[in-house]
Amino acid sequence: MVNRLKSYIIFTLFVLGFVFLGAGCIGNESSKDSAKETSSGRAGSQEISLKGSDTVLPLAQAEAEEFMNENPGKSVTVTGGGSGVGITALIDGEVDIATASREMRNEEVEYARVNGINPVEHAIAYDGISVIVNPQNPVSELTFGQLRGIYNGSVTNWKEVGGEDRPIVAISRDSSSGTYEYFKEEVLLGDEFRPDALTQPATGVIIGEVSQNPNAVGYIGVAYLDKSVKGLNLDGGNGSVPPTPENIISGAYPLSRPLYFYTNGEPSGLTKEFIDFVMSEKGQNLISEVGYFPINR
Repeated sequence: MVNRLKSYIIFTLFVLGFVFLGAGCIGNESSKDSAKETSSGRAGSQEISLKGSDTVLPLAQAEAEEFMNENPGKSVTVTGGGSGVGITALIDGEVDIATASREMRNEEVEYARVNGINPVEHAIAYDGISVIVNPQNPVSELTFGQLRGIYNGSVTNWKEVGGEDRPIVAISRDSSSGTYEYFKEEVLLGDEFRPDALTQPATGVIIGEVSQNPNAVGYIGVAYLDKSVKGLNLDGGNGSVPPTPENIISGAYPLSRPLYFYTNGEPSGLTKEFIDFVMSEKGQNLISEVGYFPINR
């Protein structure tokens, strides 16, 4: 009797162990399948999410609002946080679309593929980065050399670049921002940001700081420019150029760039519907209305 009871217990434990092992395998496969479904378009889903660049944020929000107005019952959620934040969310299978103001780095693409994600790039618009100062600042233009000096710390007073005898307060985005990455690559050319640069988590905070401090300088997406700050002309080696739509689209303005959506594989379902809307004539016209520059023209 005792031997039979022992045999029954051993058999029961074996069966339970097999069941839990199977459940674990199913759970792992389900997680992988979920990651694969995210971004490429979940079958029948009426809801998608976008996350990433603060530069792309107002554009994506406007597109989402208009898309939902035309498609009742379909939901598009948009949040910011920075290009790096959005790309990480895509790699982790948390969002359908990552929004970015820079291209994905090679190491990000490699990590995504290891994680079962196949990033596909979609250029959706053009944008320019405007260098801004307080309206009281008499400086109206900078060369790339001067701008690089301001941000690497070799230029510390406005009088060194044609301004008044005032200390320069340099303000930068944080390292998760695609605008930070682009600015560092194009302007600093390998230099590090000055150690006393004030790092801010969002574009709106930079605008607020510069509008209140006559010694401050910052950089933001052109679409965020308003009357509380002054955008500077930039000379990248071919003369002083203002950040006008024509100069940004043509590439004459030295800090112009594409903006991106990234999906997991070729989009389908609601993800494809939304991207198709953004790239349509109506979606591209909306890009202009928000203050960016259409890529399909």
